[in-house]
Amino acid sequence: MTMRKFVCVLLLLLAACSRPAPDAGEGVDSGNPLEVAARERGIVRAEAAELTGAFERRHDLGRDAMCVVPDGTDRWRFALTASYGPGLSCAARGTVVRDGERWRLDFAGVEGCSALVHEEEDELRLPGSLPPQCDSLCPARASLSGLRLPRASWAAEDAKRLQMKDERGNIVAPCGA
Repeated sequence: MTMRKFVCVLLLLLAACSRPAPDAGEGVDSGNPLEVAARERGIVRAEAAELTGAFERRHDLGRDAMCVVPDGTDRWRFALTASYGPGLSCAARGTVVRDGERWRLDFAGVEGCSALVHEEEDELRLPGSLPPQCDSLCPARASLSGLRLPRASWAAEDAKRLQMKDERGNIVAPCGA
């Protein structure tokens, strides 16, 4: 390559590097039909800050899952299951409310059992320790403490269809009713 061609290529590269960045303030066109369809289907996160949706993780010992559906103004209900191997799993239901930057899960049927959880990088994270009252949610030494559930969907319909085993081993959709 001649020196003149080299200098021209170098100048073109430098000109490309000095191009202004795209305007980050433009945002997403929420009226775009593809965007609307993706939000309706739960493929992309809805703009409203709510916990509605399905969370699920499969692993060697089984499957952990949680569904969250609206249950009034600024209130949701949930069902949760966590598997720790054959015959060893936790199951819980309850309500969810916003508590500052986090969500408070109040577990039904267990007085004083609640947990502040947060969603980080589309993963719901329970705290590393729960009140002792929550011990009754799980048999033996199993616990919901530290449970992490990746978000599978933002759609209420997916949450309503999410299936779990009930205490008798029957497959149910606990958030569907």
